[in-house]
Amino acid sequence: SKMTVKAVKMPCTSANVYTKVPDGGWGWTVAFAFFVVEALTYGIIKSFGVFFNDLMESFDETNSRISWIISICVFVQTFTAPLSTVLSNRFGHRLVVMAGGLLVSTGMVIASFARSVVDMYVTIGIVSGLGYCLSFLPTVTILSQYFDKRRSLVTAVASTGECFAVFSFAPAITALKEQIGWRYSMLSVGVLQLGITACGSLLRPIVIREQEAVKAQPPEESTETKYMLENEQTCTSIESIDSGVDITTSPSNVPGKTKAEPKSEEPKQHGQNPVDNNSTPPAPKTKLLDFSVMRDYSFICYAFFGLFATLGFFAPSLYIIPLSRSLGIGKDHSAYILSAMAIAEVFGRIFAGWLLNRKPIRKIYIELVCVVLLSVALVAFPFASGFWGLMICSVYFGFMLGTVAGTHIPLLAEDDVVGIERMSSAAGVYVFIQSLAGLAGPPLAGVLVDTTKNYSSAFYSCAAGMVLGAVFLALVRPCKTGLCHQQQQQQQVEESTAGPPPELPDDFIDMDIGKAENSGKGSDSV
Repeated sequence: SKMTVKAVKMPCTSANVYTKVPDGGWGWTVAFAFFVVEALTYGIIKSFGVFFNDLMESFDETNSRISWIISICVFVQTFTAPLSTVLSNRFGHRLVVMAGGLLVSTGMVIASFARSVVDMYVTIGIVSGLGYCLSFLPTVTILSQYFDKRRSLVTAVASTGECFAVFSFAPAITALKEQIGWRYSMLSVGVLQLGITACGSLLRPIVIREQEAVKAQPPEESTETKYMLENEQTCTSIESIDSGVDITTSPSNVPGKTKAEPKSEEPKQHGQNPVDNNSTPPAPKTKLLDFSVMRDYSFICYAFFGLFATLGFFAPSLYIIPLSRSLGIGKDHSAYILSAMAIAEVFGRIFAGWLLNRKPIRKIYIELVCVVLLSVALVAFPFASGFWGLMICSVYFGFMLGTVAGTHIPLLAEDDVVGIERMSSAAGVYVFIQSLAGLAGPPLAGVLVDTTKNYSSAFYSCAAGMVLGAVFLALVRPCKTGLCHQQQQQQQVEESTAGPPPELPDDFIDMDIGKAENSGKGSDSV
């Protein structure tokens, strides 16, 4: 069937109406918007380290207190994910992303005039953090609705925006600071983040109307209904001489055949319209936040996977430079190691999208293999020695991190987890659960480093969390199939308990005709 699109006069403000998932069309514009949103959200967060030394000198604060700015920001971003889902379902993805862009820009601009680190906690940590949540999650959700077969590949490629942003923003902001200072540089970044609002205006809603194809075909029930109505007319014409009511032959008295009941005379007398029992019931209202996903065992296992896997996402980026410095590697070479990790992450995201786009393939199992290999990369860091040893581990880790980081949220749309219908609510709850590990992970790794006086303990803790995540990820598919099997068994038990529906006698028409003939003979004799 050929895909149809509803014609609109204002292409950037009206909804797209499709008969099936387009796998393209306006979705390419949404993918570009997601690329830019990724660059202006996570790209800025990862590049914020260029301001650390300036903030420490201006506010006379320690590195740990300055680090809490980004920690609070990331926590607020993930903790308020359910709020983002509720607002998106209530007001639409476009308005929510545009509002998020305004919050992000406002927080960064006001932070450029901050006089203490506490001001930074409020402006960047809370205001911009909330804006990041309202900008990122609705964008990735609506992008998944525009694609089906190409969803994994398009999402993975579009998510590389943050990687390219790290390459461009970090050196650009560093050069800008030397010309106008860190305050005006931060102000410029805040103005640049207004681009999120422009990207939000491109997120046209999508409507899939599959039921139109079903309406084109008459239901099987119509033939039976027509037959029953004809039978009713036949009975009425023959039995018109009989003042009695035939209980056995009226379709209105036959169980399960109430849809064929003819129009009664009472509604005609009162001028009322008869109730059409064949009419389609009104569609239920969309839930602002569907908590039914919490009863899905497969989603619970997937949420625990995200909780423990998040412990291994951020620590290598935070501790790779201190680890390299402890091994006697210079600052410049340590920066090269971090840059190589970011470059490898780009290729990892693209490779994962290409691999998951191939058919037929069980995507949840591919994700499991990538998580296991990522755990191996974390364990390998403490055994690396010298510049090239850390370089190889960093490239390997960056590549495997890209395969997982770019696909773990879009995989919620797969039927093995929750499906595309409930992805919006599932993504909000999933990211909310992740926030707990995002807040506790870096401090936990820091406590282990301070206790053991060895940076290797941070990588071991991350590897342990990733292994636990792999265990829960391996349980997602069995929980899904087991739950479906139980539902099928319950349905079969209910059908067997209810028994077959009552059937009409084959000769009930002949009985009516015979009765009518006998009645006619009686009247003739009179």
